[in-house]
Amino acid sequence: MNNPTQLTSADPSNWPIAPGWQALVTHFFDSPIGQSLLAFLRQRLQDSAVIFPPQPLRALELTPPDKVRVVILGQDPYHGRGQAEGLAFSVAPNVAIPPSLRNIFKELQRDLGEPIPTFPNPGGSLVRWARHGVLLLNTCLTVEEGQPASHSGQGWEVLTDAIIQSVSQNASPVVFMLWGSHAQSKRALIDASRHLILCANHPSPLSALRPPVPFIGCGHFSRARAWRETHQTAK
Repeated sequence: MNNPTQLTSADPSNWPIAPGWQALVTHFFDSPIGQSLLAFLRQRLQDSAVIFPPQPLRALELTPPDKVRVVILGQDPYHGRGQAEGLAFSVAPNVAIPPSLRNIFKELQRDLGEPIPTFPNPGGSLVRWARHGVLLLNTCLTVEEGQPASHSGQGWEVLTDAIIQSVSQNASPVVFMLWGSHAQSKRALIDASRHLILCANHPSPLSALRPPVPFIGCGHFSRARAWRETHQTAK
């Protein structure tokens, strides 16, 4: 029986995306590295590995390229059962809010006065953000249960680097929020002359309050709002 909490197919035609991403995604999966990634996923599924999320490309389904206003980069999907829903930092409905996401909500409250969501309703799903132009992109798009970074280096990063570059080349101004060293390693892919790049520590409790740029207190949300207001587009 189909399990909506985990990956059941390594066929990209079963992973819906917005039409504007289609050419880029098709080019990737037709390439040798894309074919190698799919072969890897098929083999892991055949070996009965439990892989999350059920829809690896969901960020590309909910946020079309012409609607991207903000990009938030994550690293790896959540590796706990039922958590990952294909959006960086977001968890599926009725799942407890993880510590990093809780710190994101704390900074939103401190910076913009936004109330911290209660669990379980509305919980930690960021689908609403995605539908309003926030591309919540992990750099690796699948993971195995209980094994963080288990699919890193298998090819996903080639696709997500291409997505970052594609957004950067878009004529419309975008805010990139790069939290932690992994996200900041993608900075060279972004045209800083046309986009706003905001860097801070990762929101994880291990780093959120530490120097050099503590996440709590970074003010990224108000800075992004002010910058967007001065770079309004027809999006």
